[in-house]
Amino acid sequence: MTQLLYQTDSYLREFDATVAAVDVAANRVALDRSAFYPGGGGQPNDLGTMAFGGVTVPMTQVKKEGDLVWHWLNGGLPAEGQSVTGTIAWDRRYALMRTHTALHILCGVVWRDYGAQVTGGNMDPLQGRMDFEFATLRGELVGEIEAKCNAEIAAARDIRVKILPREEAFQIPDLIRTKINLLPPGILEVRTVEIVGLDLQADGGTHVANTREVGRIKVTDYKSKGAINKRIYIEVGDK
Repeated sequence: MTQLLYQTDSYLREFDATVAAVDVAANRVALDRSAFYPGGGGQPNDLGTMAFGGVTVPMTQVKKEGDLVWHWLNGGLPAEGQSVTGTIAWDRRYALMRTHTALHILCGVVWRDYGAQVTGGNMDPLQGRMDFEFATLRGELVGEIEAKCNAEIAAARDIRVKILPREEAFQIPDLIRTKINLLPPGILEVRTVEIVGLDLQADGGTHVANTREVGRIKVTDYKSKGAINKRIYIEVGDK
């Protein structure tokens, strides 16, 4: 089993680990612990490097399969049991942290003020989109939502992460904000992300520690994707 370091410390940029398994055919290794985010929930996997035996090799992909996190390398492989040092491509990761938190702010505002559930979402560094169960969406409403999101950023709200037993987590009202519950029954612990005073939901991705780190949210476009499905596109910029 790979210990998921990113779940409790999104700011960890470098870490030491031991190779738990080697897949020569796919040129990948699994580690006993990893700070690399393996992708999921619309957030792409991290990129970075892995150092071992006096060499540093680019890491091109990360994916969680069962209890192990696998790391694809563009170069030679360490041996099973060998010590390695992983380093995250930090500028990209931090941009994704800001973007993911921006989307949670958007989700929190839309749920709090308009009662609309999320039907989908995706992100790249400093830009993303989120789909909501809106019957109608007009320019005036979109402008109102953008202003409310930036007010939440200016409020400098702390962001807290907890890992709770499944039964305890599901006592929280509206914990699952998506239209479909994406948490399989076999998951015994649920990671929650709380924007204090605004939003609390189940989430596995990486986030900043305070909304002020997001910068500024700009709604760049909105589209109808169906009778009750509307898409909002955002960009994240400096204040």
